[in-house]
Amino acid sequence: MAPPVRHFLQLADFSRDEILHLFARTRWIKDRFKRYELYQPLRDRTLAMVFEKASTRTRVSFEAGMNQLGGIAINLNRGDTQLGRGEPIEDVARVVSRMVDVVMIRTFGQAIIERFAAHSRVPVINGLTNEYHPCQILADVYTYVEHRGPLTGRTVAWIGDANNMCYTWLQAARLFDFRLNVSAPAGYLVDRARLGAGEAAHLTTFDDPHEACRDADLVTTDVWTSMGYEAENEERRTAFADWCVDAAMMARAKPDALFMHCLPAHRGEEVAADVIDGPQSVVWDEAENRMHAQKALLEFLLCGRVD
Repeated sequence: MAPPVRHFLQLADFSRDEILHLFARTRWIKDRFKRYELYQPLRDRTLAMVFEKASTRTRVSFEAGMNQLGGIAINLNRGDTQLGRGEPIEDVARVVSRMVDVVMIRTFGQAIIERFAAHSRVPVINGLTNEYHPCQILADVYTYVEHRGPLTGRTVAWIGDANNMCYTWLQAARLFDFRLNVSAPAGYLVDRARLGAGEAAHLTTFDDPHEACRDADLVTTDVWTSMGYEAENEERRTAFADWCVDAAMMARAKPDALFMHCLPAHRGEEVAADVIDGPQSVVWDEAENRMHAQKALLEFLLCGRVD
């Protein structure tokens, strides 16, 4: 009997050991890339990328990464598929998964991607949903490890609302045993009913974002208005006015603390220009590492564990 198909729908789908393996492979693959050495284990393999939400970084990182691994990437926007025209997701999954080797979906509700994966014959990767953003956190944790070593026992400060990034950081906190400090204005706090087993033990919430940053090893944030919430933009700008990560907040963190942002960023809103463009910022390494971490993920899902 063939082993069950592995999917990457949220960070918690993989064990700590499996993610550490991905980090080792990310480092190896990135080193080869920097030396201009070909590594193409996915020749004749095809990735279908389904975008119900637009993206720059997700498309470029997956498409370039798949090409670098020797494979082919097919881009499908919402208008290119029947998902937006009423065809059952289950039927789309059954058809597409007979034609390609792996599928990446960037969509709205987590239930959509879970339904697709349940009827797919090939691995499905979550490129982003309203609930989780596992590929981004995979790259973020790797970027911290690359610069400072393991996150175990450290403190990460999340400044912003409890969005898909925040909930995925909580999964990472449980997997790697670090503290997550979260600060958001009233009405945008973590819903503890959504937390998985063991996640609450790694969470501390703060009314004051400056206190959340105190002695943090990493400070990270996101836009105040995520895609799909544009109607709330003005309301959120008012609510989050005191949650801009600036030099004063970074001064509360440890002297060698890093700053991250998943991008795109709005300087002067969620982050000050002198922070995101300053010496503690690793956002450009973080962005590049999306591609390398996803290459390691594609390799794992299609080739198994390569040592």
